[in-house]
Amino acid sequence: MAVADIFPVAAPLKTKGDTIMTDVLETAKTYAEEAKTRIQGAMTEMSEKAKVAMEKSSKALEEMGELTKGNLEAVVESSKIAAKGVESMSQGAADFGRKSFEKTSASMKSLASVKTPAEFFQLQSELVSAFFDSFASESAKSSETILKLASDISQPISNRVSIVTEKMKSLAA
Repeated sequence: MAVADIFPVAAPLKTKGDTIMTDVLETAKTYAEEAKTRIQGAMTEMSEKAKVAMEKSSKALEEMGELTKGNLEAVVESSKIAAKGVESMSQGAADFGRKSFEKTSASMKSLASVKTPAEFFQLQSELVSAFFDSFASESAKSSETILKLASDISQPISNRVSIVTEKMKSLAA
């Protein structure tokens, strides 16, 4: 005697259960395949986005390296200009000192050859006036030289600031 004979309801349930289990397995398999496809698609998309991001980062780092190199070159150029300017100013100061010493020596000889007090005061007045004129002239000349030197020193750095500002604007856009 079979189970279906004893329990007439059991046989149809077993068939129905097999069908339900088959449906569940098929559905699970379908979902698993869809999930696999979605995950692979998401991983591929994520991989592509990561690759693009790495390329952008690499390009940005390369550009930053170039900017840094240019900035360093500008600082070196400014330093060279400053060194030449200071050297030139030092030579000018040495020349002024030498000329002042020569003028002072000549003035002392002139003062030593004076015969009257009126002559002495007249010569002293002329020498003091010439000294102040020379001092004012040299001060103005030095001021102009310093201002020009400061402008020349700052020019390479100013140019780099403009370039870096434009580059940063283009990177931010």
